[in-house]
Amino acid sequence: MELNSWQSQLRKGATELAVLSVLGSGEAYGLEILDRANKAGEMVSDGALYPLLTRLEKAGKIASRWEAGEGGNPRKYYRLTEEGEALLGEMRQLWRGFRAMMDILV
Repeated sequence: MELNSWQSQLRKGATELAVLSVLGSGEAYGLEILDRANKAGEMVSDGALYPLLTRLEKAGKIASRWEAGEGGNPRKYYRLTEEGEALLGEMRQLWRGFRAMMDILV
């Protein structure tokens, strides 16, 4: 397996957790989510973000609302639902266990 492909698969697998974690800190609009998720490095692409947000909203994990932004352009703000908060807690717990296991192995 090519190293770039492997790295891409790692990011793809962690993208949902990253987005939910950003929203766990509070409501945000798309570009804000993207910026916060990529603060530490290239984690989420804009091409992956919006389909993921749509899927999470359809699944009831997040909710959205429209609000006028700067310059009058509307922005769609996203927030976690109760279901989303519960999922984030479970995912964080699984991630900690996975990370601990990998730290031992690596």
